[in-house]
Amino acid sequence: MRAKISVERIVHEYFNPSTWQRVRALDGLSLDVPDGEFVCLVGPSGCGKSTLLYLIAGLTRPTGGRILVDGREVVRPGRDRGMVFQEFAILPWRTVEGNIGHGLEIAQIPRPAKEETVRRYVALMGLSGFERKYPHELSGGMRQRVAVARTLAADPEVVLMDEPFASLDAQTRNVMQEELVRIALHERKTIVFVTHSVDEAIILGDRVVVLTHRPGRVKASMPIEIPRERRRWDVLGAEERFVRYRQDILRMIREEFDAQERAAEAVRA
Repeated sequence: MRAKISVERIVHEYFNPSTWQRVRALDGLSLDVPDGEFVCLVGPSGCGKSTLLYLIAGLTRPTGGRILVDGREVVRPGRDRGMVFQEFAILPWRTVEGNIGHGLEIAQIPRPAKEETVRRYVALMGLSGFERKYPHELSGGMRQRVAVARTLAADPEVVLMDEPFASLDAQTRNVMQEELVRIALHERKTIVFVTHSVDEAIILGDRVVVLTHRPGRVKASMPIEIPRERRRWDVLGAEERFVRYRQDILRMIREEFDAQERAAEAVRA
């Protein structure tokens, strides 16, 4: 089966104006994501997780290698890929329903179809009763629900999520994680999700991909074989596989932190 996303030997460098040096963020990274899979990316800070997401989105171009979506090379952003950012990237002057329907308006979807899609995602995201509210009238968790709904309503084939729950409080974050598990089952989109939280990666992902320290490469790819009906925090803590996955992934990330520190010490010496 052909991969939905194929990342082929990607190299990416950027110029750091603070040091006046070029930095290699990714070095020969390859990764295939099948259609409908939910993949979580974890690794040490600065390993290139978010950079990889932006490359898949077409928001920046790689220095070397290529990325394919459905066999077509990514050269720019496209409607087949939607992105949810860490910040609450919604329009403050538009209501909940106005924000959710924004992408549909840009695509010139007829009004009846647009309104039906907006109603569907309002219900799916638990936003009923808040359709006419503006972002400043919503909690942080609800604003991020709107951001997710806006992305899904545009019906992209691939959803890219860059730590979308990082700024939420712990309880709201747990609720949003469980909601995303439910939505992923319902929508069956191909999702690539960046997180610093190993627990979040395990509750969400069909697979967790661990990246090395910078320059990032794939260190390990771990399938998460916990049934999605058990991906709830009230039962997951007692799941032996959850504890084992967490220990294994944390050990691999710690190895990369240690390797990064040894490399930094060698440079200082």
